[in-house]
Amino acid sequence: MAMTLNLSQTAQAVASGQRSAAEVLQACIARIESTDARINAFTGTRFEAARAQAARVDAQRARGEPLGPLAGVPFAVKNLFDIAGEVTLAGSRVNRANPPATADAVLVQRLQDSGAVLVGSLNMDEYAYGFTTENTHYGPTHNPHRPGHVAGGSSGGSGAAVAAGQVPLTLGSDTNGSIRVPSSFCGVWGLKPTFGRLSRRGTYPFVASIDHLGPFADDVDGLALAYDAMQGPDPLDPGCFATSAQPVRGLLGLGVQGLRVGRLGGYFDEHAGAAAREAAALAAASLGASATVEWPDAAQARAAAFITSASEGGALHLQRLRTQAGDFEPLSVDRFISGALQPAAWYVRAQRFRRAYRDKVDALFRDWDVLIAPATPVAAPAIGTEWVDINGQRFPCRPSIGLLTQPISFAGCPVVAAPLWPEAAAGLPIGVQLIAAPWREDLALRAGWALARNGVAKVREAML
Repeated sequence: MAMTLNLSQTAQAVASGQRSAAEVLQACIARIESTDARINAFTGTRFEAARAQAARVDAQRARGEPLGPLAGVPFAVKNLFDIAGEVTLAGSRVNRANPPATADAVLVQRLQDSGAVLVGSLNMDEYAYGFTTENTHYGPTHNPHRPGHVAGGSSGGSGAAVAAGQVPLTLGSDTNGSIRVPSSFCGVWGLKPTFGRLSRRGTYPFVASIDHLGPFADDVDGLALAYDAMQGPDPLDPGCFATSAQPVRGLLGLGVQGLRVGRLGGYFDEHAGAAAREAAALAAASLGASATVEWPDAAQARAAAFITSASEGGALHLQRLRTQAGDFEPLSVDRFISGALQPAAWYVRAQRFRRAYRDKVDALFRDWDVLIAPATPVAAPAIGTEWVDINGQRFPCRPSIGLLTQPISFAGCPVVAAPLWPEAAAGLPIGVQLIAAPWREDLALRAGWALARNGVAKVREAML
């Protein structure tokens, strides 16, 4: 059986003494051990260290000491987050030769400071360059709702571990959609915060000018709880622009009261299949979004995101590509090489476009508070799928999974990915993006809370 309590319920049960942290952890370990041979979400576990952490939580409670807001909640992290004493793989073979990390990543430490219990590291596309977690080195991660289908990527292990009921909370990264895609395919909640909101210190980069970090969870209250625990400035991370924490969990109950909510059309309908359009329509009806809104320059933004990702990713790995190309993932090595060879003028043009594009997006949010769009064009395809049909057009599968996410992250907007189950998806989930203006995670989370309250967005137990 999966864990019977979701993230926020687990935190409440431990805080009240209804469950001990040791009991919660043991149920989590049993679930991982009974399911992961079929799912392949984990690339490493640290159960003994986790048992020691859980024991400390229980001892604190026994002494009557105050507990952190996530006390006793098990969590796991994409294997590009540093864990002290372990090698940070970033999904690669090349990194195996690196020395172990000397400290935990900032977000890992902040969660542990809040009482959460770290149980292991999770599978991903090599160096985060992919949308499917079909990793040649560590094996593909399977979708818990339909093994044999992809979990999404590049944070596929993070989405699958939550969907499989192995842990209620995970961390991932999102450059072009790598939190929102696994959330959509696996049917869990995900949050890509504003670019620069959360510290990235202690994580392996992909595209420094677009990388975001964020949580996955099995309920929206828990998603907000974890997000609040990770907030705060980090003067040692030049890419963290937050000047203060802005807690959001206490605002969720406001729902969409007083918010101007619209649904994206145009590009976001043209590149969404029937199930994705149905999901967006269900969310729009639930939130009272009757107006269709045009997102500015979506196709150009996706192209500029591709150019930026290829250039920065190729430059980051240039020396390794020169000396160890044979050790790279076959699905990504050619793209890294081609990115390293891209003309500098392309990259410069993409950055000039980005400045003007952000101004247009900022202007859009003068009239709207939350905008709804599908998260993926289709539900999870089978592992190994090379081509996908979207509204009668044939697209290469792996890169096209990010058609709807790339334009949004290129603007740096915060997005909640909410899990829906449209009939056209035939038993698989497909998510919607709840998009807000930069630094307004609270509005996107309020919309997610309203969808959950209305019963439209939900996490379903994977029958494993």
